[in-house]
Amino acid sequence: MTSPQGRTERPEARHQQVARNIRNEIEAGRLVHGTALPSTRKLADEWGVSVFTITEAMKVLADEGLVINESRSKRVVHAPDQLRRSEVRPERPRVLLIGGYAGSGKTELGRILARETGWPMLDKDTLTRPVVEAALDTLGLSPNDRESQTYLTTIRPREYEALQDAASENVQCGNSVVVTAPFIREFGDPAWMARTRAFYEAANAAVTVVWVYCDADTMLTYVRRRGAARDGFKLADWPAYVGSINLDFRPVDAHLVVDNCASSRPLQEQAKELVKGILAGEGL
Repeated sequence: MTSPQGRTERPEARHQQVARNIRNEIEAGRLVHGTALPSTRKLADEWGVSVFTITEAMKVLADEGLVINESRSKRVVHAPDQLRRSEVRPERPRVLLIGGYAGSGKTELGRILARETGWPMLDKDTLTRPVVEAALDTLGLSPNDRESQTYLTTIRPREYEALQDAASENVQCGNSVVVTAPFIREFGDPAWMARTRAFYEAANAAVTVVWVYCDADTMLTYVRRRGAARDGFKLADWPAYVGSINLDFRPVDAHLVVDNCASSRPLQEQAKELVKGILAGEGL
C-alpha cells in the first residue's frame, strides 16, 4: 500500500501484467484452490497475448507457489489459504469505500479484503446491474449504456443510493462492510465526502477511503480479458478513453492508495497491511 501522494506509472512487461491479474483472481477466490487452469493456448486467447507470454506468466506464478505444474499440460491453482475462514469484528464498525477506474483491480481488492476479514462484500455492479440493464432497456437505451446523459443523471445516482442503503443496513446491524464502485465523481466531491463521513459517524461507524491505482496498460489487459459488454465503448477506442480520464486522480478527502501496477507488491500483502492499520486505528 502506498502513500496518498503522486503517480507511479511505469512500463510493465506483458507477462507481468497477466501474472498480476491471475494472481489477483486467485487471491480474490475467483480461481479456486485445486482448480485446473485452461491450456496455455486457451489462456493466450482469453488474455489476447502470445503463448510465450502465458508461459512466462505461469513461470512467475509457479515460482510464487500459486500454480503447480502437475504435468506438461496441466497446471493447478495452489491456494490452500482459501479454505481458511476468519472474521475480524472491531468494536466500532468500519466502512471501506474502495474506488478506481475500470480494470484497476478495485473489485479484486474488495474480495481479498472480504476474505481476509469476513466482512460483507458489496459491489455496485453485482448489486445493481440487472436492474440497471432492465431500466435502460425500458427507456429505449442499450443495456450496456454507461455514457449517456440519461444514464448519468437518472440511473447512476440511484445505483449509488442503493449501494449506500445496503452498506447502511449492515452498519446498523453492527457489521463492518467492504464497498466497491468506481466512486470517481463521489471521491472528487468534497460535499459528498463530508456528508458520507457524517452519515456513518452518526451510525457509530468509521470510514476508510481507498483509491486503487493501476497503469493504463495493465488496466487494458484486464478489461480486454473480462469482455464485459459495458466495456465496449472503452475498448472501441482505448487511447481516447485513457485520454478522457485522469490517471493522477486522487480523492479530495483523506484516503489511502493501493498500487495495483504489475511491479508493485501483491494485493494480498497490501490488503493485510490495510486491515492491520484499520484495527490499529490508523485507517483514514
